[in-house]
Amino acid sequence: MGLTFNPEVWQINHLELTVRLTLAIVLGGLIGLERELGGHHAGFRTHILVCLGSAAIMLLSMYGFSEYAAEPNVRMDPARLAAQVISGIGFLGAGTIVRTGLTISGLTTAASLWVVAAIGLSVGAGFYYGASISTFLVVVSLFFLNKVEKNFSHAKKDRQITFVLHRKTSSLQHIVTSLNKSGIKIYKLTIENEEAAEGSAQPLIIKMDVKLKKTKAFDEALLKLAGIEGVIRLKTAGDVL
Repeated sequence: MGLTFNPEVWQINHLELTVRLTLAIVLGGLIGLERELGGHHAGFRTHILVCLGSAAIMLLSMYGFSEYAAEPNVRMDPARLAAQVISGIGFLGAGTIVRTGLTISGLTTAASLWVVAAIGLSVGAGFYYGASISTFLVVVSLFFLNKVEKNFSHAKKDRQITFVLHRKTSSLQHIVTSLNKSGIKIYKLTIENEEAAEGSAQPLIIKMDVKLKKTKAFDEALLKLAGIEGVIRLKTAGDVL
């Protein structure tokens, strides 16, 4: 018994089309709002556009070629354009990743754009529940788990040390060695003014985020660091977030 062709499968009315595109704006906007409030590079409008564009491409892939569906040699593949969105969104995510000195930021925003593209495709395909629950979980991950992560950082006794150093010394190497001997782990190092002209008398400003095991060991390490040749001054801040 042969399969019968149903042309209505490849058609969508204007109301349903409007609902899907509008929902894409709402869901993408919810995730973009969290990024916007956090002051990130890709915020409210960017996430809306990515989600809306993904939904539009999914709708195009599913319903845009319905007039050719009945042709004998035509094979409809709704997932073809969707696959290109998932791989192509990488260029936009890469634009949000910023390198400043030795610090890299924007990875979470890049990931959120990738997820928003997937949510847009889901809405475009009419997978409403999957899109909605995905949006909820992303917002929870970005907003609420961010607070949990900060509290977790408190428990790890994170600290930030800012050094002002003479440029023509090897004090940075001595600082790293001293911290390692004290059992203090450096997990982020930022050179704020490394672009200064070579031979400039301007001091080098370096920020280090470190993890402690014992507070007393940190106090002892600071005394040693202050005595290293080339260290003009240093200051610390507790509970780096």
